Amino acid sequence: MEPSEFKDFYEILEISPNANSDTIDRVFRYLAQRYHPDNQATGDHYRFAGIVKAHEVLRNPEKRAQFDIEYQKNRARRLPSSEASQKPRTPYEDNMMQESLLLLLYVKRRCDMNNPGLGNLELERLSGCPREHLEFHLWYLKEKGWITRLENGLLSISVSGVDQSNQTARRTQSAKLLTAQLDYAH
Repeated sequence: MEPSEFKDFYEILEISPNANSDTIDRVFRYLAQRYHPDNQATGDHYRFAGIVKAHEVLRNPEKRAQFDIEYQKNRARRLPSSEASQKPRTPYEDNMMQESLLLLLYVKRRCDMNNPGLGNLELERLSGCPREHLEFHLWYLKEKGWITRLENGLLSISVSGVDQSNQTARRTQSAKLLTAQLDYAH
């Protein structure tokens, strides 16, 4: 299977690769109900078809084992080398990652108020942050009250998180203006 053809069924169902069969079935029922084409408010034929296919594969132990082999191969292609993910990070790098995660959640809420959450796997993919490091950042952002877990298990930015993201954007804009003025003066 080519990397471009690979569909991450764990991501489609927004579950961990360690999820048990009960979790897979429970999440499937929730998502299938939400995205069923007959649902006037949130129905989505294409997303529903993907959810059904993901459930079909992950609930069958043999198909799941085959999928897990492809999943590991694809994951190795996507993620930075283990050497890079193990190197110590500086507080500055951590701060930048936390700002990036807040921004991803900010944009998601801003674009879709009815479905403002992102799953851990989707955040991992979008941010490029390995799971081992992502857990730390999510813990920090939750403890600060800048993100929250929704009823459906997805993460979303809180009002405090929006305020923090706006403050960061203002500081960044001010720094750019000062730098531009200094460059112009010389």
